[in-house]
Amino acid sequence: MPASFRTPPRARAVLVPVLPVLLTFAACAATAGAQVPAAPAPATASAAPDAARPISLAEAVDLARRNAPAAVQARGQLRASEASIRSAYAAFIPSLSLNANTTQQSPATARVNQQTGELQAGRWAGSAGFNASVDLFDGFRRTYDLRSARATQAAAVTGETAQAFTLAFQVKQQYYASLAARESEVAIQAQLEQARQQLRVSVARVLAQTVTRSDSLRASIAVRNAELALLQARQDRAVADAALTRLVGSPFTVAATPSGAPADAVALPDSAELVRLADQAPSVRQAQANLAAAQAAERSSRTPYFPTLSLSYGRNLTTSSAGFDLIPNDPRFSGQMRFTFSYPVFNQYAREEAVVRADIATTNAEAALRDARLAAQQGLVQSQVALRLAQEQIAVQEATVVASEEDLRVQQQRYELGASTLLDVLTSQTTLNQARVALVQARFNARAARAQLESIIGRDL
Repeated sequence: MPASFRTPPRARAVLVPVLPVLLTFAACAATAGAQVPAAPAPATASAAPDAARPISLAEAVDLARRNAPAAVQARGQLRASEASIRSAYAAFIPSLSLNANTTQQSPATARVNQQTGELQAGRWAGSAGFNASVDLFDGFRRTYDLRSARATQAAAVTGETAQAFTLAFQVKQQYYASLAARESEVAIQAQLEQARQQLRVSVARVLAQTVTRSDSLRASIAVRNAELALLQARQDRAVADAALTRLVGSPFTVAATPSGAPADAVALPDSAELVRLADQAPSVRQAQANLAAAQAAERSSRTPYFPTLSLSYGRNLTTSSAGFDLIPNDPRFSGQMRFTFSYPVFNQYAREEAVVRADIATTNAEAALRDARLAAQQGLVQSQVALRLAQEQIAVQEATVVASEEDLRVQQQRYELGASTLLDVLTSQTTLNQARVALVQARFNARAARAQLESIIGRDL
């Protein structure tokens, strides 16, 4: 081999331990080019890893209010209450029933005509008629039943409204969780790009014999850890999108998008206005309607102590012929009108039990209303404190991220100049990664607290 192509012994001693590092770096670079875009731009990072359809928060809430089982049950309860009102009104109208039948006598029941001596068998006997009845007085039971049905319908209406806001809170919380997963993925992509850049610098310095091989190995481990973190972030995002899809009842996979969420900065009403809104919260209005329904049911439970006066009238037609005849020639008519007065003197304490149960239901409804008001006030305080704290945390973490980015930049420059160690660079990277994660969590906490506040007061901020 010519002397110009020979590798000096000292160079071979340096290149031999560096070759595994170069191979590792080449593999990482190839993997990076195949999996992750070089620049952590928000548009690229926000692209769904699957065929998930981005939807706005308003669309997600609307889908949940139409498709969620709880919303369907609330609408069914409202339909049932409307049917109860129709039934309560119809109780004032007389009931009407029709009857008709025809029978043929069998040969075993045949008889002999005494005048002609003829054997009469297989004759047809028929009857038809109607009967109508109405309660003239029932101790005002129908009146109280109607009031109870109206109160139950009002409770169903407020219950549907309360359920709608509860669903909205659940959807918003999951929507913001999906959005936080997307933001975490973007942050980890930036972390991975920084780790790869540091690996390139470390390999270059190893080749220049200014640092030991351990720097490139540590940088390679940092790249692998960032890749694992990115894989975990994508899995978390897929799980969050699946949970959001189930919550809204969509037949296709949906995903949160930053453009579909409302602005984070909102102006809250003053404390007095918030207290007033909390006192009229959907949960409080539902408890008030339930109390009204329980009170009406309690009054209705006392009506069996009054007597009942009923009126009924019926008219019947009977026929008998040798053959089946739709229009007989000799119909016989009869009718009756009946007044019925009844009063249960003793019915095994059934009335007393009904009264006690209705009184217990009223007492429970009163306690539920009191607790609903206190729960609304408690939730109002908690959500306000959590929102203010999260907003302060966002401001602090944004400043921390800026400071950590600057510190990492300085440490990287110092490392390239040989004035700093790789441990200092990795420490700065860890601090920056923690600041980014804390910023994502603070934003989620602020959005969740805002959603809880909106659910309590029953309006969007």
